[in-house]
Amino acid sequence: MLLHNATLACMEGDTPYGLIRDGAVALAGGHIAWAGAMAELPEVFSVLDRIDLGGRLVTPGLIDCHTHIVHGGNRAGEFELRLEGASYEEIARAGGGIVSTVAHTRAASEAELLASALPRVDALIAEGVTAIEIKSGYGLEVESELKMLRVARRIGEERAIRLRTSFLGAHAVPPEYAGNVDAYIGEVCLPALKEAHSQGLVDAVDGFCEGIAFSPEQIRRVFELARQLGLPVKLHAEQLSNLGGARLAAQFDALSADHLEYANDGDAQAMAKAGTVAVILPGAFYTLREKQMPPLAAFRDHGVAMAVATDCNPGSSPLTSLLLTMNMACTLFRMTPQEALAGATIHAARALGMMDAGRISAGMRADLAIWDVEHPSELSYRIGFNPLWKRVFGGIL
Repeated sequence: MLLHNATLACMEGDTPYGLIRDGAVALAGGHIAWAGAMAELPEVFSVLDRIDLGGRLVTPGLIDCHTHIVHGGNRAGEFELRLEGASYEEIARAGGGIVSTVAHTRAASEAELLASALPRVDALIAEGVTAIEIKSGYGLEVESELKMLRVARRIGEERAIRLRTSFLGAHAVPPEYAGNVDAYIGEVCLPALKEAHSQGLVDAVDGFCEGIAFSPEQIRRVFELARQLGLPVKLHAEQLSNLGGARLAAQFDALSADHLEYANDGDAQAMAKAGTVAVILPGAFYTLREKQMPPLAAFRDHGVAMAVATDCNPGSSPLTSLLLTMNMACTLFRMTPQEALAGATIHAARALGMMDAGRISAGMRADLAIWDVEHPSELSYRIGFNPLWKRVFGGIL
């Protein structure tokens, strides 16, 4: 079909947003066959069935490149504790935080985890999201980690959305390994990764490099196994302090380093050299009421691509709106609306290793979002308003 009478935000080219007025997109075989100004439509596409979009805006389908959307229970009680003055680190060290979600996730069946995750996924789909990443990391034992990854794969079968899974066994140390972190890595994390890979459940490997989680040396062990298995890596880095996680990620040519509030200019240089995407997560910054902002100026100066994502999780970012995330990125971190949209499309695709998504161009998958707005800046400007008209997934409107 041919989508026409539209404004296209192609997210490539020399103009802001790659904007094309009075544009058209030709779709065939689930992919974009051509995109451009209607006046330049090649004759071969003139015979396609036409759909008049009434001047609406078309963007690539949005991509949420960092989520923990599969989990058991919630942490509303900790939300109250933080409002009373407790810090994220204090709650974690007292047995709350990630470890409390682990207990609920271990106790839940696959059916229960799937049933609780689908409404969160549906909220993203309703905002034009066509691809998401889902991490494990709330099992912290072999079978529970595999259970989470199986549920993540099921979501891709239950809903019209592309899925990437990340193994996050190095997310926290479970109570049974308290004080014995290296043993946890060797006895649980690495065996779980090998088994997840053998079952085809994992697309990338992640870790949490932080004082309350794992040291760079411990993360290195996980990344070395990922390299042996031929899996790309990602890393939660420099969220609460700077332990050198961003540079470690760059050493392994990571797809992304995420959070990065305490990253510095040297980290930005290393990431730029490696082509590692900086994933900006304003939801966690907002929820935890943090003060230290990621070094966006350094990322810009060194040409580091910046993605934005919800970080949907039950503790530090119970957020299921990528549109609100884009607004937060602009309001809290002073990203521009163009940077925010690029962060939820072309750079988010790169953070997941998706080379066929994130821009409107011939050969890309036909995953699009059609909006009742006049200009793409409106997508970051509005708060609590969803202007999505239709979503195109794999060429199906």
